[in-house]
Amino acid sequence: MMFRGPRMVRAGGGGARATPRAHSAWRALAGLAAAPVVVVSVFRAVPREWPTTVVQLVSFTPWLVLPAGVSLVFAVLGRRRWMAGAAAGLVAVQLFWLVPLDYGRAEAEAADGTGEDAVELRTMSLNAKLGKADADEIVRLVRENGVTVLTLQEYTRPLELRLEAAGLTELLPNRINDPAAHAAGTAVYSVHRLVREGKVPDSHFPMPVIRLTAEDGGRTADVQLTSVHTRAPVGVGLPKWRSDLAALGRLSSRPGHVVLAGDFNASYDHAEFRRVLQDGDRTMVDAGMAQGSRLVPTWPMEDMPLPGITIDHVVTSPAVRSADYSVHRVAGTDHAAIVVTLSVPASG
Repeated sequence: MMFRGPRMVRAGGGGARATPRAHSAWRALAGLAAAPVVVVSVFRAVPREWPTTVVQLVSFTPWLVLPAGVSLVFAVLGRRRWMAGAAAGLVAVQLFWLVPLDYGRAEAEAADGTGEDAVELRTMSLNAKLGKADADEIVRLVRENGVTVLTLQEYTRPLELRLEAAGLTELLPNRINDPAAHAAGTAVYSVHRLVREGKVPDSHFPMPVIRLTAEDGGRTADVQLTSVHTRAPVGVGLPKWRSDLAALGRLSSRPGHVVLAGDFNASYDHAEFRRVLQDGDRTMVDAGMAQGSRLVPTWPMEDMPLPGITIDHVVTSPAVRSADYSVHRVAGTDHAAIVVTLSVPASG
C-alpha cells in the first residue's frame, strides 16, 4: 500500500519542508478564516445606522477573536510575512475590542469617592421571558446571594403570584410592580424604600424610573434606578430599539447616582449602546465590562445553536463602584440573571 500526502523535500541539514502547494493551501485557509472577521469588523468599526442583519451580526464581535487567531496560525504556516502581519493586526483589533483601553478611565473614575462612606446594594436583574422563569429559582438566588434590589422584565401576574408563594416578599418587602401580558410587565423589589418618579418617555416597553433610598449604619444613599427593557433590534423594531437606547442615554446624563439595570437588547459592540455609556461629559460604567465579562454571555441560555452574547447589563454613574459580578442560569427563561454588588457614595 502506498500513502500519498503532501510531497516533502529535504532541507540542507535534514528535516522536512512543505512544498509551495502546501503553503498555498495554508494561505487559502487563512483567507477563509479572516474573511468573516474582516467583514464584521468593518461594521463594528463604522458607527452608522446599519440594517437589522448587520446589527445582529455585530453582537457576536467578541467571538471573532477565535477565527482571527486561527487565521493567524494558518498565515504563519503559509510563509507570507505580509499575510501573517495582517492576521496579527486583525487579532490585535479583536483583543482591543475585548478590553478597550478607554474603558480603564471609567473604572478609575468609578473608584474615586467610594469606600467606607458608601452604602452597598446587592443588585440582581432578570428578564423572566413572558413570566415563565422559575419563581423558586429566583427566590433562591435572591436568598443565597443576599440580594437587596431585584429588577425583573417581562413580569406577569402569574409570576407575581408564584414569587409571593415562594417567599420573595418576605426577603424584599418593598416593591413597585406593573405586571402585564406578553413582554410589557416590569417590577422592582427591594429591602430599601422605593418611590416611583416616572418612566422613560416614549419607550416601547414601560421602563419605570424609581428613587431608591438606601440606609446602612447611619449612612444614606439615593439612587435613581431604571428597570430597562428595550425593543429588540429585529424587523420593524429596529428604529424603536435605537430610540429606546437614546432615551436611556439621556437618563445617564442626569446628575446624581444613576443605575440602569435590565435587558438592553444590545451589547458593548453596538455604537448605540456605547452612546448610552458616553452621553455628554460623563462616562457611565457597565459593571459587567468593568469586571471583564465580555465572554460571559447572558443570552441565549436555552438550547439555541448560537454563541452567547451579553445583552443584559447593570450600568451605573461613574461614582458608583461595582464588584462581585456573576451570571446565573434560571430555568424557564433564555436570559441569565446578573448579580453585582454596587457601592453608592453616601450623602449623609
